[in-house]
Amino acid sequence: MSKLTTGSFSIEDLESVQITINNIVGAAKEAVKPTKEAAEVTGPMGPTPFPSIATLRDWSFTLFDRYEPVYTPMCDQCCYCTFGPCNLEGNKRGACGLDMKGQAAREFFLRCLTGCACHSAHGRHLLNHLIDLFGEDMPINMGASNVIAPNIQLVTGLQPKTLGDLKPVMEYVEEEVGQLLATVHAGQEAAAIDYDNKAMLAGVLDHVGMEVSDIAQVTALGFPKSDPEAPLVETGMGTIDASKPVIIAIGHNVAGVTYIMDYMEGNGLTDKMEIGGLCCTAFDMTRYKREDRKAPYAKIVGTISKELKIVRSGIPDVIVLDEQCVRADLVEEGQKLKIPIIASNEKIMYGLPDRTNDDVDAIVEDLVSGKIPGCVMLDLEKLGELVPKVALKMAPIREAEGLSAIPTDEEMKALVSKCAECGECALACPEELEIPAAIAVAKGGDYSALEELHDYCVGCRRCEQVCNKEIPVLSLIEKAAQKAIAEEKGLVRAGRGQVSDPEIRAEGLNLVMGTTPGVIAIIGCSNFPAGTKDVYNIAEEFLNRNYIVAVSGCSAMDIGMYKDADGKTLYERFPGRFERGNIFNTGSCVSNAHISATCHKVAAIFASRNLSGNLAEIADYSLNRIGAVGLAWGAYSQKAAAIGTGCNMYGIPAVLGPHSGKYRRALIAKTYDDSKWKLYDSRNGSEMAIPPSPEFLITTAETWQEACVMLAKNCIRVSDNNMGRSIKLTHWMELSEKYLGVLPEDLYKFVRNEADLPLAKREMLLKMLESEHGWEIDWKKKKIISGPSIKFDVSAQPTNLKRLCKEA
Repeated sequence: MSKLTTGSFSIEDLESVQITINNIVGAAKEAVKPTKEAAEVTGPMGPTPFPSIATLRDWSFTLFDRYEPVYTPMCDQCCYCTFGPCNLEGNKRGACGLDMKGQAAREFFLRCLTGCACHSAHGRHLLNHLIDLFGEDMPINMGASNVIAPNIQLVTGLQPKTLGDLKPVMEYVEEEVGQLLATVHAGQEAAAIDYDNKAMLAGVLDHVGMEVSDIAQVTALGFPKSDPEAPLVETGMGTIDASKPVIIAIGHNVAGVTYIMDYMEGNGLTDKMEIGGLCCTAFDMTRYKREDRKAPYAKIVGTISKELKIVRSGIPDVIVLDEQCVRADLVEEGQKLKIPIIASNEKIMYGLPDRTNDDVDAIVEDLVSGKIPGCVMLDLEKLGELVPKVALKMAPIREAEGLSAIPTDEEMKALVSKCAECGECALACPEELEIPAAIAVAKGGDYSALEELHDYCVGCRRCEQVCNKEIPVLSLIEKAAQKAIAEEKGLVRAGRGQVSDPEIRAEGLNLVMGTTPGVIAIIGCSNFPAGTKDVYNIAEEFLNRNYIVAVSGCSAMDIGMYKDADGKTLYERFPGRFERGNIFNTGSCVSNAHISATCHKVAAIFASRNLSGNLAEIADYSLNRIGAVGLAWGAYSQKAAAIGTGCNMYGIPAVLGPHSGKYRRALIAKTYDDSKWKLYDSRNGSEMAIPPSPEFLITTAETWQEACVMLAKNCIRVSDNNMGRSIKLTHWMELSEKYLGVLPEDLYKFVRNEADLPLAKREMLLKMLESEHGWEIDWKKKKIISGPSIKFDVSAQPTNLKRLCKEA
């Protein structure tokens, strides 16, 4: 051991030595200074850079005062610690003193934090990897924008310019995730509302982590950069050419797959084998090196609901996994069909042998011979060589054996005849599909009822696990749907990345005034309550009504699977700009950050609000002025809970599908309590009445038709001018009549004067307001004399924040 000595030294005496002093987040905060160009847009530092648990509590509580947390626990017991299980029924308290309300809030918070951890860990992995490849000094490039990291700038105050500038952002997120996770421990937080505040912070951190992820990969991997003309990509199980060796990638982190694609290109294999993906890795494969390619050759198979279906088909010759949204039984399912499984990320290793340090050809031999069912390969350069080599060798072996879990015609007859129609499968099915009835029809040789289940089935296999006859129900459905699967070919626009600053300038006024009726952001997973066509129907409905539709991830894939009478998808029928009547796909799951960032950009660029470290003010602006509503119709994962909750903290409401009641918490306002529907006019601090919209921050709908009505209603904002309000009321009324069969009963609460009423129905509505609500009407002039509880003042400056008000 060397001896410790004291003394002094001169820096000049040292050569090739780097000294890092105070390498902590605090120092990093000072290291990244706003540029003059960005400062002209965003202004000085706001009041809440790098917020901790308590920093934004006042803003959370302001939201909770109007949007009261509603808890829907699925279980009356708490099993967190060894004092338990504790019975919390009737709001009893457990051994630690926590009541049912607190436990339900803790459960929801933990889901949000888990989702946040997934995206931020994804971001850390990508960032470290890309810095290793390209260096910390690589300039960030997101396209035609000066405001390049709106979530990061809003939350931390930092304005990153290089990949290295993203490191202190990740350090901040990771520190806060650790602090938040500690509060889940037994004997910590007791108040439900404070768990809700923690959930809101976790949601905000999630959007920061997502933004780091996509900024890093868009910058370094040649992804489209704010490109509304990003190419169309083939999607669907029918797009894979099974006559070639097939590589299937599953997960969300594209880092490893880029090496596979590089190897294929470098060895002339892109035309000789197929590479397809499921979940968000699939999207990012199609975005990779866009600047260098004329057309994408990687294909999108689909969402998590297709994972077991593609394995059972026998099409893959090798499957490579990375992280997130990967089925836990793929090794077992792959073994049945001699499909090697290669894990390329530490987060998913499945008990497989780690062959990272072994010779590639030796690993190939062990996999092809069946000596091992798969392996872990964390060296991404080796992964790039290993996976194509395995696929090329396995393909002829598997083809010769005709490996598939899809029954033959004779096997199909035998399997359906075994069914006792006991109904256990229907009870286990999360979609409540009529499986026994479909099999009963199949006994007569008619498989059409089974075929119809294909689109509704989420591929969970719960039906098979309860079948007393051990019938592979999923395989029966897929057998019946072979023709439909072969024709399952759609198109989806590759992820365009961020919305550019010029697009914001062009559309901002229309959006804030309401003449563009709103932004409908469709995100989320694939457990739709009534099949994948739901999201297509919703998107088409609002595109035809001139709303802006933003999409990402699995929902974007499913929307691309359906075509009109002319055989065109929505991506072919509607442009991809941030503009009314357009549908723009930001990209994979982490690109959801660009959707929330678009609202921040409207406030910063169009309204010249200070963005840096100024979350409450920007969120307040979005809540009151930007008619944006999110839709997570197939919300499934913890990540979806985190994304939605982050949007809520930003003042963006979200509608979820009926399965999302299992998240156990909603934020819903009392629309009948007029005291909740008042704001300040920041010009003088006076109170102003507002319409009850948005009437929730997060809630569920039972059907896609009901969701359409809710989305239109909750795009209404205080700042709508007369034309904007008239447009929004028109859509809300028409959708309510179309899908619910009635006019909205609370329509009168949104009318400020006769100019708000749609011209085509103005006289009818005036009569209704007079007869049903006692409003006084001047029929000669067709003007409202008295009645409205809210007034129209286009110059009003609505805010929930008293600190923004000037003195009268």
